[in-house]
Amino acid sequence: MKILITGTNRGIGAALTKQYSADGQPVIGTARGNAPEGGCVLDVTDPASVAGLAAHLDSAPLDLLVCNSGVYLDKGANLDTGYPAECWAQTFAVNVTGVFATIQTLLPNLQAARGKIAIISSVMASDAQAPGGSYIYRASKAAVLNLGRNLAVDLRPRGVAVGIYHPGWVQTDMGGGGANVTQEASAHGLVARFEALSLQTSGVFEAYDGSPIPF
Repeated sequence: MKILITGTNRGIGAALTKQYSADGQPVIGTARGNAPEGGCVLDVTDPASVAGLAAHLDSAPLDLLVCNSGVYLDKGANLDTGYPAECWAQTFAVNVTGVFATIQTLLPNLQAARGKIAIISSVMASDAQAPGGSYIYRASKAAVLNLGRNLAVDLRPRGVAVGIYHPGWVQTDMGGGGANVTQEASAHGLVARFEALSLQTSGVFEAYDGSPIPF
């Protein structure tokens, strides 16, 4: 089984890599800057970098692509003075455009294996749960949820399933000290969700523990 996970230098990406390795499944990890051990450098906002990853994989079938790279640049921003235009642009470049570019570029590899795509979004993408604040991050995660749902429709005839997942409020640099889910618990649950994903369930939006999330 060939697995590729973006953003494995820390947090959920690193925890997923550790979980798969413990299960005896080798992972190709990517990170911006320095490549993780056995992995590749990938800047999802740079088309040349994404193309370079595809060239590295060549035509190798890809069973699972986990789009995990993401940023949360507007955490704690003030409505009256925060949320500058460049923050919107940078966030969407990583959290939305970067996800699409990675998927689009690696589609031949995924189709060759009739593989799966797992997009790490967030419960903050849900319109049904909107407590305010974090406008840029929420908007980007809602956008990537919409992207995943539409890709699920278009890729089903090609044999590629797509799932969108909330990893929980995880104890990472992004999640902060108040988070209530360990990285290990999130990774364990997400691996089970990815395993359960099929063409019949393609387009699912659920949490790491299998709980469905309202759109």
